[in-house]
Amino acid sequence: MNENKIYIVGHKSPDLDSVAGAISYADFKNTIEKTDKYVPVLAGASNEETEFALKKFGFEKPAILENAKDQNVILVDHNEFSQAVDGIGEANILEVLDHHKVDFKYNEPIKFLVEPWGASCSIIAQMYFDRRMEISKDLAGLMLSAILVDTVITKSPTCVEKDKEIIEKLAKLAGIEDWQDLGMELFKVCSSVKELSAEEIIKSDFRDFNFKAGKVGIGQAETVDLSEFSEKEEELLNELDKLRKEGEYHSALLLITDIIKEGSLFLVSSENQDKVKEALGAKLEKNRVYIDGIISRKKQVVPKFTDVFDR
Repeated sequence: MNENKIYIVGHKSPDLDSVAGAISYADFKNTIEKTDKYVPVLAGASNEETEFALKKFGFEKPAILENAKDQNVILVDHNEFSQAVDGIGEANILEVLDHHKVDFKYNEPIKFLVEPWGASCSIIAQMYFDRRMEISKDLAGLMLSAILVDTVITKSPTCVEKDKEIIEKLAKLAGIEDWQDLGMELFKVCSSVKELSAEEIIKSDFRDFNFKAGKVGIGQAETVDLSEFSEKEEELLNELDKLRKEGEYHSALLLITDIIKEGSLFLVSSENQDKVKEALGAKLEKNRVYIDGIISRKKQVVPKFTDVFDR
């Protein structure tokens, strides 16, 4: 990696908003400052929907930043070190741009922008709009895709009116007449799990959360048909057990979200299931439970675990 460059990087197990956020914010910063020093990078392998969106809108996949030690970096779509690229504790962090809860400590004052919106790309798009900057048709399509995925096509409780306003603007710029069709197209891609291993499914969108009771890992997979996962449930539970033990987690969970029925199946591996049951407010049967109405990890799941695991 070049020491003269500034790397814009999202979280580990990068999702579409994390990747599109890095790409779009690098474009924004380079345009504003008339430079090419801002470089989008990944903190790990990207998932299926990200690969699909990059190809659909003509973007090359950014390189992976293996270690951020001694590098100049800007964090997008996360601010917790537990979710960040390796070496972040020894990196020179210049900025943070995010839409999640704040759990950040740093020894210098830096630019820190957090908005309670549905996606990081919503924040970045608004920055373009505020400065009346041009957004290319392809970049508008990529950012739109990221917002649609993160807000579950506006169904998620994380989605606010500002997201909906930005979706309409980006769809117009991208020449997309029906953005709901685009959203369904993206979710059908990520619903295709037949060729994926249990590990790939779990780690495609997996976050670590540090609580007083211990470390909890929560993965999320979204689908338009929950039955796609039926044959893989035991395999997924076995992989969660393996991940929990090897990673020294208190609990490891996967929520499989049905975006049509608007509910999630939870698969759980835990050293203390009673605590997980309390957090979810539901009884587990054979390490699993379906909860109607839950589709957001950030807004509906993590706060429940914070209440119980941070006592």
